[in-house]
Amino acid sequence: MEGLEELRESAQKLSRDLARAGATMTDQEARFLVDNYYMLQEGRKRSNNQVRQMKNEPHELLSWFADNSGMLERQIVRALTSYTDAQVPVGTWLKANYGIGPVISAGLLAHIDIKVCPTVGHIWKFAGYDPTTKWLPKTKRPWNADLKTLCWKVGQSFMKFSGQEECSYGIAYRARKEYEVARNDRGDNAEAAAKALQEKTYKKDTDAYKAYIIGKLPPAHVDARARRWAVKLFLSHLHCVWYYAEFGKLPPKPYVIEHMGHVHFVKPQHTDIIPGLTEALASGV
Repeated sequence: MEGLEELRESAQKLSRDLARAGATMTDQEARFLVDNYYMLQEGRKRSNNQVRQMKNEPHELLSWFADNSGMLERQIVRALTSYTDAQVPVGTWLKANYGIGPVISAGLLAHIDIKVCPTVGHIWKFAGYDPTTKWLPKTKRPWNADLKTLCWKVGQSFMKFSGQEECSYGIAYRARKEYEVARNDRGDNAEAAAKALQEKTYKKDTDAYKAYIIGKLPPAHVDARARRWAVKLFLSHLHCVWYYAEFGKLPPKPYVIEHMGHVHFVKPQHTDIIPGLTEALASGV
């Protein structure tokens, strides 16, 4: 079909242009592509489901749209790979961590400005990971919704790859989940459970209500806590790496992370990617 061939050629040309332009994209353009990648991904999944549910053979045009949505996703990944490749050495460090690909890396690079983040707490707050920050009625949202969603995806990735020994943050998530489960089983979350019941009404036949009413958190809540902790650990490492790459010194205040109920300095991996960082961490300078 001549019309389909023209569309295919146009899509292929667009993908080549995207890949070439990736290295010189602005942060705003990168954020746009990241958002559109995830929208395309969701649309492709819906299209594929609809095609599979058809009783008869789907029309060629429908199949073409489903196939080419995947093609456009791949080409956006190419463009974002070029963008992150140009953001050395931090883009290189991000992608060296198992579970962090070019799309998530690009989103983090495009959303965070290390020049206005002297501590990791600034990043946590901007991403909605500061529990002391509340969104009050009739006020502006105190965090970036897109970055918060992206960090949720980071947590999902660590959970997904937690069985892979190469995924250090997945391993950290597993260890933290064991700790959270033990705390929950001891009844250490009774106050949080009571607060949850006060703030929201739950149907009595739900798993959430059955857990909260006996002073415990439901499994999904426990898992979410472990994922958030792993993401905050990752963001603290990103801040340390990025700050050193930008300013040639470690963050001005000690960066800490709560680890298994205690406070420890947990060093990031792949520090050799950032010139001088390994030595700086060893000497504390």
